[in-house]
Amino acid sequence: MKKNIYPAIYTDKFGTEKTEIINNGEELSIKIRGVEFKDTDFDLLTLISGTPSEKLKTFTLNNFEELCDCKLECEIPILIGKNTDIITGTLKMELILGKPTPKGNLDREDLKLELIFNNKKIESGGKSGWFEDEMLDIQKKLPPGYFLKCCFGCLYSDYSVAGHGLFGHMMCYRNTKEEYLAVKNKSEYMEIMKKVTEDVQEIHLCPEFEKRIPGTGYRG
Repeated sequence: MKKNIYPAIYTDKFGTEKTEIINNGEELSIKIRGVEFKDTDFDLLTLISGTPSEKLKTFTLNNFEELCDCKLECEIPILIGKNTDIITGTLKMELILGKPTPKGNLDREDLKLELIFNNKKIESGGKSGWFEDEMLDIQKKLPPGYFLKCCFGCLYSDYSVAGHGLFGHMMCYRNTKEEYLAVKNKSEYMEIMKKVTEDVQEIHLCPEFEKRIPGTGYRG
């Protein structure tokens, strides 16, 4: 799968550094001050094993390995549809990861998205802490006739009933389209979940994309 590179800015109490996030469609990676972190989610970027301890003095790590007490900003290319036209836009992410708590989680986790295209700027509310809800907020604020052309805006994508992380946990049903679209309730959806084609990121796009129709599938 093609690697995508997103310009990024990392900020913590030790300073600010320009860097980049590499996304191979399954895993995210970032190098900060010569130290590499990887994971499938932006809020779980984990230290690569074997990193010398002396390189970790300018980081705050949760559970001794996950980036926290910092702000991560990046710019993600994204397509926006308007009827039959396609526009290239930018999805700007600002993620603030709080300080670690004795229970092993963070005292705050704030996510805000901003969609920029055709000299328009649409901001999400920044209240949920999930890509799902922040992208849904942006989608609702789009002008009439516009839609997000990515897995999040696709007719055949959904989320697990068991919950999901901040980013990258969508389920694609392109190989079971008719069955997925026929789902009417939770129990039916739990059955179709056994036939998921693959897990995908919200920002992914494949050739079988179709614009989501409100009221279809389990997600509605």
